[in-house]
Amino acid sequence: MRKKFLLTYLLLLFASPCFAESTELVPVLAELKQAAAETETLSSNFVQEKHLSIFAEKLLSNGRFFYQKPDRLRWELLTPVASGFVLQGKQGQRWNGLSREQERFSVETDPIMGMIAQQLLAWARVDLDWLQTRYRIELQTAKPVSLRLYPLDEGEAGFIDYLQILFANDQRHLSEVLMVEVEGDSTLLRFSEVAINTELPADAFAVPEF
Repeated sequence: MRKKFLLTYLLLLFASPCFAESTELVPVLAELKQAAAETETLSSNFVQEKHLSIFAEKLLSNGRFFYQKPDRLRWELLTPVASGFVLQGKQGQRWNGLSREQERFSVETDPIMGMIAQQLLAWARVDLDWLQTRYRIELQTAKPVSLRLYPLDEGEAGFIDYLQILFANDQRHLSEVLMVEVEGDSTLLRFSEVAINTELPADAFAVPEF
């Protein structure tokens, strides 16, 4: 009887933190979904920092993005090399300023661009339902909200160790996204000058002319 009681106590002791974390996560996700539902347009500048094991210094890029509900997106690197893409629904067009090439694509026939577009749209509109089908989500901090995401897909898990996303204090948009690879390399996105529900430029989703 004593052994049975001890075993039950140990199971409860080690199970309790997991249960508490799951319980705390549910209302946080609900608040994030409610805040995201009010977003019609979103624009931001960003800095991308790449930390690669083969380089001593981090690689920096600057860019901007525009989002319009439900599925219009522009993601663009401005320096050091201009490149990017625009997306409307399932159709898009990408460009490279160095080669001065442009190419149309479909997310249904281009799996790489499809996954990139899905990820970026998920960040822009805080699509937690989609993210929960792709990742196991853990709550790191509640104020500000920081979530750690572990890939459920075996292929993605073989490449990405985890993603960590940090929300702004008002919970309406992301302020940082960190991707840590299995081999130790990482990419950090920091968003700044974020504008929500403002009128976007007339050429926000236009392809640049070279």
